[in-house]
Amino acid sequence: MYMPGQYSKVDEILELHGYNKSSVIAIIQDIQKEFRYLPAEILSYVAKKLGLSEAKIYSVATFYENFSLEPKGKYVIRICDGTACHVRKSIPILNAIKKALNLSGKKHTTDDMLFTVETVSCLGACGLAPVITVNDTVYPKATPESVISLLNELKEKSE
Repeated sequence: MYMPGQYSKVDEILELHGYNKSSVIAIIQDIQKEFRYLPAEILSYVAKKLGLSEAKIYSVATFYENFSLEPKGKYVIRICDGTACHVRKSIPILNAIKKALNLSGKKHTTDDMLFTVETVSCLGACGLAPVITVNDTVYPKATPESVISLLNELKEKSE
């Protein structure tokens, strides 16, 4: 997770954006890309450096659904459960992933911080349903078997 010595990376991000208050969304996006979530200590640090209130920073961080205040795994798996994907059996895919990764209703990230599983309303690829993404790579016409195979490949790649 977050390490105190990493403020230098945050300083680089702030410098890249010229410490511009109007760039707060882009700054937070870059921080999330770096840390895979928005650590509370970092948000406080950014507020101080930009001369903004913590409430302002948190209002931005909590308004947009793509921002996360919770740590996420190396691989973020999003399963579409929009109408087209649901009709084409996205729920058995979700259940297979949760079972394979030992995840439950409230637990979305594996203990080893390798995988985070999320359900989304639409990924905009209805013709390819059912669809999942892994870190923004689209996997069309998914099946429980193809997804388990993908999980195994990602685990091997990470060893």
